[in-house]
Amino acid sequence: MKNFGTLILAVVLFYSCAVVRPGEVGIKQTLGKLSSNVKTQGTVLYNPITSKVLIESTKTKNIKLILSLPSKEGLSVNSEISILYRLEANKVASVLENLGQDYESVITSVFRSAASDVCAQFYAKDMHSGMRAKIESEILKKMKVNLEKQADGIELIAVLMKRIQLPRGLASSIERKLQAEQDAMRMKFVIDQEKLEAERKIINAKGERDAQLIIAEGLTAGIIRLKAIEAFRELAASANAKTIITDGKTPLIVGQEEK
Repeated sequence: MKNFGTLILAVVLFYSCAVVRPGEVGIKQTLGKLSSNVKTQGTVLYNPITSKVLIESTKTKNIKLILSLPSKEGLSVNSEISILYRLEANKVASVLENLGQDYESVITSVFRSAASDVCAQFYAKDMHSGMRAKIESEILKKMKVNLEKQADGIELIAVLMKRIQLPRGLASSIERKLQAEQDAMRMKFVIDQEKLEAERKIINAKGERDAQLIIAEGLTAGIIRLKAIEAFRELAASANAKTIITDGKTPLIVGQEEK
């Protein structure tokens, strides 16, 4: 009989104890009323007849949506959306009291409203360009304002627009424009290279001309006479027979014979 009583007590204790793991918070709810004491880790004892423990994660969560977003020109742009958020541990009770445990549906509704308002201010092509980051930022900002009116305790981290699918005609037009821009950039690069090569040739030609001018300016009468004397010496030292016509200043070789 004692063993049976011990077993009953163990079962009651087992079903009257909740475990809160790291990254979670536990809140005791007694007769529908939430406790102000938030348990961040460990065990929570409760009376299973009148109470229960609500356990919520405080880790970053990701809500994934596939939506058709309106654009400024009235087109529909399909996009895969990720909404990153997390619950603030000390404000989980406020979230549950105001939104209940189905708070993700509220976040989704807030996003749909904010996204429609923001995207309608941008052209469809902006969602497929560098403007996407600005659109994401504006949606996140508007979501925070709208969500704070309903509950405090949900931290919105980021809104990410992925896999943007533009209408077929617009996508083709953008691709042609991008191709034209790339061709123009490639042609500009070729022209710039040709200009650089032309400038290099001009600089080389100017350098050679300046070198010739410097040499010409340096050929004075004295230097020419000195060069003539050196030439006579080399001729005198040569073993070959030569015919030379000279005015006594500079040698001129008319012909030469081998010995």
